[in-house]
Amino acid sequence: MQRILSTQLTHHVGETVRIAGWVHRRRLLKSVAFLIVRDSAGLTQVVVTDPAVRAEVEALTEETVVEVTGTVVARSGDAVPKVATATTPAGVELTAPTVRPLGPPAVPPPFDLYRPALTASLPTQLDNAPTALRHPSRSAALRVSAAAVAGFRAALDARDFVEIHTPKVVSSSTESGANVFALDWFGRPAYLAQSPQFYKQLMVGVFERVYEVGPVFRAEPHDTVRHLAQYTSLDAELGFVADHRDVMAVLRDVVAGMLGAVAERGGGALATLSVELPAVPAQIPEVHFTEALKIAGAPADEPDLAPAHERALGEWARREHGSDFLFVTGYPMAKRPFYTHPDPARPAYSNGFDLLFRGLELVTGGQRLHQHADYLAALAARGEPVEPYAGYLDAFRHGMPPHGGFAIGLERFVARLTGATNIREVTAFPRDLHRLTP
Repeated sequence: MQRILSTQLTHHVGETVRIAGWVHRRRLLKSVAFLIVRDSAGLTQVVVTDPAVRAEVEALTEETVVEVTGTVVARSGDAVPKVATATTPAGVELTAPTVRPLGPPAVPPPFDLYRPALTASLPTQLDNAPTALRHPSRSAALRVSAAAVAGFRAALDARDFVEIHTPKVVSSSTESGANVFALDWFGRPAYLAQSPQFYKQLMVGVFERVYEVGPVFRAEPHDTVRHLAQYTSLDAELGFVADHRDVMAVLRDVVAGMLGAVAERGGGALATLSVELPAVPAQIPEVHFTEALKIAGAPADEPDLAPAHERALGEWARREHGSDFLFVTGYPMAKRPFYTHPDPARPAYSNGFDLLFRGLELVTGGQRLHQHADYLAALAARGEPVEPYAGYLDAFRHGMPPHGGFAIGLERFVARLTGATNIREVTAFPRDLHRLTP
């Protein structure tokens, strides 16, 4: 008999079916017992009246993996226990069951997965991530993440982008100002890649439009609720742009596509987390960096936006434009990587931008330099040698179009979308200053 999922039970009323999953909760009453079985789709209520089967159910521990065969019937009353934030299939349950463990009795985890909220502290959840992630509130965030990535890919595929896969072990540590993780590569020094930036630019010379979904590594000693040492970066790069505004237009459509996919594929997860999706304006409001400093009440000579400034700008965008999103353009060249294209009208400022989402930097992007001579001049102006960049710069000697791109931090996007107070709440197995396991 083919196993079916809990969500399919309503199509099999009156039939004998086989389900399998984890013992989510047991409710033992005087004349009847209820067994709640959890699978990847939800919960199933099993009604037990046979004394022999009841004895088997009493011997089970929560999280034991079981197989249940029974008859699907319409439920006459609501005897469902209060179980987490998922629900059993509307109006149906299994009766006359046989219950067979598919393994030894499980050791109960150090928290109750059947409760509506996972009350254990975040460190305890992270220490026990393989079981904590079974709770609907934790798994729902990962479903939102999966849907967002699907939307990212679909939006760019529809625009003729080609997905690429670039090395995560590189020979140079000089790509940007962030610290890097060093490692031994067969006796030679190597580093974990901080981003696919150089490679995605080079691949514009092959496919014109490219994107990548992959891990990036930042050895920065941040210990905040918004930073990870390893996170998933959603990168895109496109050629033949007029300037950074062409990149911003694509980014706007990509973010809309990501949210559309979350709405389509993650409806149940959104309901579990009580999340209402934001609207993406047809034209996301934007302010120049110099104006952003005034709005945020920051000094005019401030070289970058602090988190407090970003929050103030988010409040302003919501108040003045009714938007959860805001572009800040024209960041100072001094705070942007050497490959950033300057604003031709104001060379001290860049053709670069950040996209703020609810007062938090979500995306960094901009137009890049595309001429070999300009790269040599940019490195010379910063007093940096050319040699470490030789393999990267060589491609620009052979003709590269004007281009630009952006990178979205996936975990930060999901955390902001779901209202998580800590980015680790939406990361399966976070890696940060203190955590290398599980």
